[in-house]
Amino acid sequence: MSKVIFSLLLLFFFLPIPATPAQDIRAHTRPAQPAGTTVTGSQAVDLTLTLGQAAIRPVQTWVRTAGTIDKARKIVTAYLYPPDAGLIKVGQRVRAFTPESKSSMYQAWVTRVVPQGARVMVEVTLAANGRAESTNYVTEIVVDRGQFLSVPNEAIIEEGDKHVVYLQHHAGMYVPQEIQTGVQGELYTQVLHGLDEGDQIVTFGSFFIDSEYKLKSSGPSAASNEHQHHH
Repeated sequence: MSKVIFSLLLLFFFLPIPATPAQDIRAHTRPAQPAGTTVTGSQAVDLTLTLGQAAIRPVQTWVRTAGTIDKARKIVTAYLYPPDAGLIKVGQRVRAFTPESKSSMYQAWVTRVVPQGARVMVEVTLAANGRAESTNYVTEIVVDRGQFLSVPNEAIIEEGDKHVVYLQHHAGMYVPQEIQTGVQGELYTQVLHGLDEGDQIVTFGSFFIDSEYKLKSSGPSAASNEHQHHH
């Protein structure tokens, strides 16, 4: 092998290899840091920012209706229609109160459910005798829907058909996370997709975080256009 050919081979092997298109693609598709918004400690205190947790917990629906009490002041009779009618069963816990005295809450139970065509008649028995001067009662029947992965209702921001929560990525950093919801209870909503058990999410203060995130996401150009639009 001539010295010229040998030198050319050495040059070929030691030249830097340019990045291939595949390498460029990988560089552009590496997982980026999640886009979110930050909140300082003092802001969190001012906002009384509160975190909740995605957890397996009972989800309850409270079915509200009105009824009348019998002369013995023990049994309230009410009527329910679908879809609520299908949720009521004997033994469910009930809270009952009169419109005249909402602060006087009576503990009660569903003691009878009688289908009547499309509706059902529900009898609720109070634990103590009702007020002598009151015949009308409002009842809240507590329906246990099951144990589900769920989040507090106040954490969820509704945007059209989408449901978004703000997930704590690390202390002071919050990232929007779209979730798919299931059963919506009185206090908690079932999460079908989008969160894992133990995830920390913003509850009280979520709307402020959402406003901050959208303001930052709009960027300077959007802010400039908004300024020009108003002037």
